[in-house]
Amino acid sequence: MPSWLPSIAYPPARDDGYWAPITSTLDWCEENYYATRYSAEIVNTLTNLLFIFLAFKGMYNCYTNGHDRIFFITFVGYLIVGSGSFAFHTTLKYPMQLVDELSMIYTTCLMFWATFEHKRAQPIPTLLGISVASLAAFITGYYHYLQDPTFHQNAYAILTALVLFRSMYIMEVSLRPYFKKMSDSGGVGKLERSREDTRDKKIIGQMWMLIACGLSTFLGGFVIWSLDNVYCSKLRSWRHEIGLPWGIVLEGHGWWHLMTGYGAYMYIIWGIWLRHCLNGKQDEYVLVWPSMFTSIPRIDRRRAENGHTNGSLKKAQ
Repeated sequence: MPSWLPSIAYPPARDDGYWAPITSTLDWCEENYYATRYSAEIVNTLTNLLFIFLAFKGMYNCYTNGHDRIFFITFVGYLIVGSGSFAFHTTLKYPMQLVDELSMIYTTCLMFWATFEHKRAQPIPTLLGISVASLAAFITGYYHYLQDPTFHQNAYAILTALVLFRSMYIMEVSLRPYFKKMSDSGGVGKLERSREDTRDKKIIGQMWMLIACGLSTFLGGFVIWSLDNVYCSKLRSWRHEIGLPWGIVLEGHGWWHLMTGYGAYMYIIWGIWLRHCLNGKQDEYVLVWPSMFTSIPRIDRRRAENGHTNGSLKKAQ
């Protein structure tokens, strides 16, 4: 640590915090109650505020721009994920751990249903909803029985991968002009078809940018989280060497929250954009993302001539 850079020595960890004793099956690399007796892991707690901020931003965007109601509900689930993680890292209590981890499963199940039921005739959406709810109940019960974090992590990864790859496939097959021409039944003029093809190519490029940024951010967070687990003792010694507040930079699980929170938000935004495009409403909505590095993407309804937007929530199609 450079001598000219001021720092504060790390206070000792303690086990007599306000929420003691610890009952969770996981205890992360951040030392417990070193900063305040009211929060077991202060950095891991406060980094969840990004989830909460983005959840309200997403819900507001859904409400004011008339996005399908399922995405508003998904953002509510996203809010519960952030709030549950906030409570879990503050208390390190097992019930709060369940709220944190199982809300991740439930929110992904909502996206799973939204992805696979779209434009399906009844009774498929209802049967799929029952199946997904049953799967969520099974994961809940079996995880509580096993109390093995690996089971939860694998279940979450599998669900996320299924939704991700299904969405990519639907995006390409439904929007890529090459595939649309293969199933084109006519009825659209040549000039209009050219305009739509140019528009859809641009939209697909925007979507792949969302996917690339979201996925790389998410996977980057996973790598940091893994390194935090493997090299915990070394990271703790480095934190004590450089002192506060600089040691906060080495809190890998906190970076996991920030990066996966942002990556998951971008994934939901992509889902909203894709749903509007699958409904043939590419000309009614637009991706607003002025800068990849300094702004947060959102989907807005294009303003009508009177300058107003429709502020109602739509039911899922």
